[in-house]
Amino acid sequence: MTQLTNPTDVSPIHPEMAADIVKFEEMLADYQAGRIAEDVFRVFRLNNGIYGQRQGGTSQMVRVKVPYGAMTADQLDLLADVVDDHSRGWGHITTRQNIQFHFVELAEIPTVMRKMAEVGLTTREACGDTVRNVQGCHLAGACPLEVLDITPWAEAAYRHFVRNPLAQRLPRKFKINFSGCDTDCGQAMFNDVGVIAATRTFDDGSVERGFRVYIAGGLGTTPFPALALEEFTPKEDLLATIEAVLRVFEQTGNRDNKLRARLKWVVDQLGIDEVRRRVLATRKLLPASSTWPGGIPTVVTEWGDEPAGVADGVTPTAMGQGTPVTLGALSDYDRWVEANVVRGAANGTVSAYAWCELGDVTSGQFRAVASMVREFDVDVRVTNRQNLVLRDLTEAQLPDLYERLVAAGMARPGAELSRDVVACPGADTCNLAVTQSRGLASAIGAALDEAGLAEVGGVRTNISGCTNSCGQHHTADIGFFGAERRAHGQSAPGYQMLLGGYVGQEQIHFGQKALRLPAKNAAEATVRVVSRFVGERQAGERFIDWLERAGGAKEVAAGLKDLDEFPTPDEGPEYYVDYDETGPYAAVIGESECAT
Repeated sequence: MTQLTNPTDVSPIHPEMAADIVKFEEMLADYQAGRIAEDVFRVFRLNNGIYGQRQGGTSQMVRVKVPYGAMTADQLDLLADVVDDHSRGWGHITTRQNIQFHFVELAEIPTVMRKMAEVGLTTREACGDTVRNVQGCHLAGACPLEVLDITPWAEAAYRHFVRNPLAQRLPRKFKINFSGCDTDCGQAMFNDVGVIAATRTFDDGSVERGFRVYIAGGLGTTPFPALALEEFTPKEDLLATIEAVLRVFEQTGNRDNKLRARLKWVVDQLGIDEVRRRVLATRKLLPASSTWPGGIPTVVTEWGDEPAGVADGVTPTAMGQGTPVTLGALSDYDRWVEANVVRGAANGTVSAYAWCELGDVTSGQFRAVASMVREFDVDVRVTNRQNLVLRDLTEAQLPDLYERLVAAGMARPGAELSRDVVACPGADTCNLAVTQSRGLASAIGAALDEAGLAEVGGVRTNISGCTNSCGQHHTADIGFFGAERRAHGQSAPGYQMLLGGYVGQEQIHFGQKALRLPAKNAAEATVRVVSRFVGERQAGERFIDWLERAGGAKEVAAGLKDLDEFPTPDEGPEYYVDYDETGPYAAVIGESECAT
């Protein structure tokens, strides 16, 4: 079940990828000729990463899997070509480290797939009821805090499950995530399987590195925190553990009700103790199975999983949600370094973020980053906050890299600062969204800039265009999800504001509902909350801790009540038109192909 992510291993197209493309061409021809039904082709298309847009017709979204966010220069160049030749003006980074292209004509998709396969990229199982893209911390192998480099482990999971017969028609989608330490930059705590590198100490003082596995987490309309499967999972048991969880899900997931089909609902029905019993019993018997993954994967022994380690005499850059970033420098370059550079790895290298506003990357930016990867001989990964990070840089390379990022429009201090707003595509393209989440994200960024609050550290804002949480609004310090409002007899765009979401230290707190707002007042509400946080926080205080000290979400929301007002359509017609739209607002929801 090999699927190599390194394009040098593809000669010229990996046979399994080639077979996928031929099959897609055959199915597309049969569909266009009326030989297979719409619903059959729809399932097939989704399992191949092709998602219908709200515009209908033949416009499709193409989702490219980027396992644990790792990319090469050749792949970046190819994505630039896809933008220019087949899509609109940019590709979009998702919160699950995929890259999506919108408005791709259905007839062109086999061509796009073939071009991607030539550089080792695939759309296979990027959507649908399958094992989705395997996520991993974007600093894995370069993080001074990590217990293990999870890169080869995420690669092993990706190889094992892609095209795996067990995962082709699950009750619902299945998500796997890896983090290298309990900072949990990968956000393992709201996945079907979340893996966090950990240690255990024996009586003789010796220490073993392995994992803590969490299961049955999820977001959506009803979020569930992931629960610990066992205290410690040895390395040799990890892949078998993940497969055992998948098998239990495949056997017990609800196939009659899509809304209650995820693993979290299996735990809700059977209880964690029973699910845990079944998983461990299944794992025990896996050596007798033809799919037995077999101890420590070969890719782990070949690549190695030693952690980056901490440089002597260096205080590692603080990371994770709630990081108290403070910009004291005056020059643009020094402020960028303070906000966007991670230091502390034992080999002396550093990592630097390239900021991608709204998660969008133009063809010129793809090519610019590809050129940087080649010229500086460094590594690049996609982050779950919709940015890119260049790794294995030397200190001496930073000034030149900065100038390149400036030229590409990717050098604003953004990562982990308040202007780094995460948003799903929203009603721009999604069938389920009821609001233009991208438009609100732009408005919030602009409002924070105008208020002098765009470079506040330790405040994350995430936006979803509906309750499904593609924007992961439940996990942010400030979260919004779109909702239709009725005011003065008319329909209007609105949002529910949440406060206090947090992921880290092997725990998760979901944001609490604060208040409902007209869409046009959500940016002002954000400015007020950030301003109050800045004015009241104690030194190094996280947003979640300040919120508790301030009385909680409802207490903070009390100071925003004046914003939950709609003028009449005559007094404020703009309140009845969503961002990035020109006509009257209407909550139009299409048939669900739920991309989350």
